[in-house]
Amino acid sequence: MSENAKKTGGWRTNKWVRAAIPALLLHCSIGTVYCWSIFSQEIADYIGFTKGQTEWAFSFAIFFLGMSAAFLGNIVEKDIHKSSLIATICFAAGMAGTGFFIYYGGLHKGSMVSLIGIYICYGLIMGIGLGTGYLSPVKTLMLWFQDRKGLATGLAVAGFGAAKAIASPIMQGMLSGLGEGGIYKMFWILACVYFVMMFVGHLLLKKPDGWHEPSASGEKGPGIWEVIKTKPFLNYLGIWLMFYINITCGLALISQEKMIVKCLGLAGAVGVISTVSAIFNAGGRLGFSAWADTMKDRNTIYKLIFILSIALTGLVILTGGIQNGAGNTLLTILVLALIMIVNAGYGGGFSNVPTLLSDHYGMGSISALHGITLSAWAFAGLTGNQLASWIVTNFGEEVEVAGNMVNPVGYQTVLYVTLALYIVALFLSLVFVRPTDKALEAKAAKKAAKEAK
Repeated sequence: MSENAKKTGGWRTNKWVRAAIPALLLHCSIGTVYCWSIFSQEIADYIGFTKGQTEWAFSFAIFFLGMSAAFLGNIVEKDIHKSSLIATICFAAGMAGTGFFIYYGGLHKGSMVSLIGIYICYGLIMGIGLGTGYLSPVKTLMLWFQDRKGLATGLAVAGFGAAKAIASPIMQGMLSGLGEGGIYKMFWILACVYFVMMFVGHLLLKKPDGWHEPSASGEKGPGIWEVIKTKPFLNYLGIWLMFYINITCGLALISQEKMIVKCLGLAGAVGVISTVSAIFNAGGRLGFSAWADTMKDRNTIYKLIFILSIALTGLVILTGGIQNGAGNTLLTILVLALIMIVNAGYGGGFSNVPTLLSDHYGMGSISALHGITLSAWAFAGLTGNQLASWIVTNFGEEVEVAGNMVNPVGYQTVLYVTLALYIVALFLSLVFVRPTDKALEAKAAKKAAKEAK
């Protein structure tokens, strides 16, 4: 920040007002995309389709989140006000449109128009709002909080993770309290609420005075490929792949979380455990990124995430925790610990990727580079849930546990695949992702000091 800005003070130059609060307003709004499971069955029943057919709306939303971030990253780089306005309009319009097509589907049961309309509104239009809204505050936060970049980005991305915990009980209350047609009325009401929240965030969001954007003066900054080529390509490929694997494994387990909890005989506590896991997801986003600020090499945090995930997944596999957990307190605790750690690591992977990229490639084109990297989220959104569903469908069989039909063998088999993927991710983190210049300098200084003694 410029000296003049520091002297003037006030809310116009306050990093919390111009970066942290708008980031939370944007991310706490768009993060409600993860509330899909709360109302997906209600949508399917209301419009006359199966839950499996409507599930693609969520998969499309995550896919277009990643792809819009990848292709619109340059817009975010050049003009955060334009990108945050696009996010506000697209997200609110997508929600309102989803409500309309649910309403239409209620009048015309089984109509493909309603299903395709929901795919377009919740998937494509909301997806564009998600991608641009996710990216818009990130670089701004890192510019305002340059000494604690991880803490700053973790705070915003924690808002994305916490949105589910905050909004889920509100949505459930609305569904039961709005009466007939509550499902589409809920979407219309929330479209208005989130438009206001995001528009306020859009108005407040501002980069610090004195920050010089090359595009603002007509200079042509380096293209993304030129930025990536400043390091060996395997370095960036390693970051992209380990980010993709972490999301895929997280989604594979989280998508089966509700049924795994029922396997443990805890069907009555599903809602509470889901809220706690959402808190771990948000806490991992903030905690792991703040912790990474204290490390010489931010990649170390990914190594820790993968090691913890491998250890707990391996223990649940060895003990047959999901199959044998019902009635066994120790195994139940072990399985719940796995769910919480995977949620925390899933969130931590998101919050650390922009700061890891900035450590390796600088701040110049970080929004565009972060956007390209979020394409990993797009592909993981299509593969994580579907991979787990395919495994559960093709392995094991349903049995009754505490009055619920579940497939313990299928859920346990999912863990074999996620364990293998976590091991691959750890290998990539250890071998492909090179230490940053800062880490190498610190290592050289430590060696020189040791030799001097």
